[in-house]
Amino acid sequence: MTVEPTDKLEGAPLIRPSSTEHPLHEVIVEACRSVYDPEIPVNIYDLGLVYTIDITEDGAVTIIMTLTAPGCPVAGEMPGWIADAVEPLPGVKQVDVELTWEPPWGMEMMSDEARLELGFM
Repeated sequence: MTVEPTDKLEGAPLIRPSSTEHPLHEVIVEACRSVYDPEIPVNIYDLGLVYTIDITEDGAVTIIMTLTAPGCPVAGEMPGWIADAVEPLPGVKQVDVELTWEPPWGMEMMSDEARLELGFM
């Protein structure tokens, strides 16, 4: 059997897991919560736009995120806003923010707080 490049591995997560056990994880999450989509009055973390926060032992941080839509007017700016919020944190060596469109963002990715704030609960 040949596997086509477009085939997904069965059981493989669509979103890479975050470094939740790293001591910097919670402060990085809080920094992400300080960034808002200008069109929606909810922070980008609770909107579900941050998919992965990967932190290495030496403090290099990679954040994989998406946007609510590919045509988002701040698509070019939002990764920089996140990097600017996270980079000054003590213990953070560098920050790389990557945009992804897989999986596509959906309203089910929002936290309960975001749903409540936007009147969906």
